[in-house]
Amino acid sequence: MAIVRTRPHWMILVFGLVALLALPLIASGRILSIMNLIGITVILVHGLNILTGYCGQISIGHAAFMMVGAYTSALLTVYLKFPFWVALPVAGLAAGIVGLIFGAPSLRVKGFYLAMATLAAQFIIPWVIVNVRPDITGGSQSFRVPAPTVGGIALNTQADMFYIIIPIACLMTFFAKNLARTRMGRAFVAIRDNDLAAEVMGINVFRYKLFAFFISAVFAGISGSLWAHWMRVVAYTHFELHHSIWFLGMIIVGGMGYTTGAVMGASFVRILDEFSATLSPIVAEILPAIAGQVSAALTPIVFGLVVLLFIVFEPRGLAHRWEIIKATYRIWPFSY
Repeated sequence: MAIVRTRPHWMILVFGLVALLALPLIASGRILSIMNLIGITVILVHGLNILTGYCGQISIGHAAFMMVGAYTSALLTVYLKFPFWVALPVAGLAAGIVGLIFGAPSLRVKGFYLAMATLAAQFIIPWVIVNVRPDITGGSQSFRVPAPTVGGIALNTQADMFYIIIPIACLMTFFAKNLARTRMGRAFVAIRDNDLAAEVMGINVFRYKLFAFFISAVFAGISGSLWAHWMRVVAYTHFELHHSIWFLGMIIVGGMGYTTGAVMGASFVRILDEFSATLSPIVAEILPAIAGQVSAALTPIVFGLVVLLFIVFEPRGLAHRWEIIKATYRIWPFSY
């Protein structure tokens, strides 16, 4: 069961990758900025999908793991003069270790109680960054981060970062897709479906749960490192609780347990965010009396409504709907 099974599939894949890499030649800086943000988000959502969609462990602290990666990469490149290409994997490893610490309660608790345990990360990690050695981390102030370099040339434009972020996002997507097909990925699914039955079958449930937390946090750390060097500045306010909620919403919209769902969910929600930002001034003109409130509240309202509609009408997400469309195309016109 190859991932890409037929010649037309290969042709579509190659054409899509070539078109994607050629995008900076024709797209504006705003479009590239949105694409870079989507690429960074896709990496993190892949990690959350491995943890929640495949292994069934709920986390509402993933923005904190992303923060660990961002600050690790920033501190290594600023104080120790590490090149970005070394700081990137180290940031992922640091976030993975922190993920192991906060994943340890999964031995004793699950479901809602595990979600509360991961929520602790969302409060502890920012507190540590703000209050422990603020002279190094910048505390509550923004922390400047240098641009990545290649051969002494700084990659400081949206197009330059596009050629860093998007290939890494594609590689992480490929890794996530293959991981779901391995022995470990099947163990994750068994634990998600029935952890007691999985343990009876000989699966070390706690070890695989920790693996899921580690891998998921590594994805978050890598996305955090890319975020820091793309934004060129980090602050603890970039990684708050509502961001973790947004990431969970993305896998709900995209479809839990689907690798394509992580890509679809992250892309859909980020584009929806941009659409809401564009729509805010129009709504403010129509309702001038509450223009300020509309600008602040429109995006969360739209996001909440979209998640609610997906939970009610399409609980398995966009990826499941895409599977139905593909199956319908394959058997047409004999739909029965």
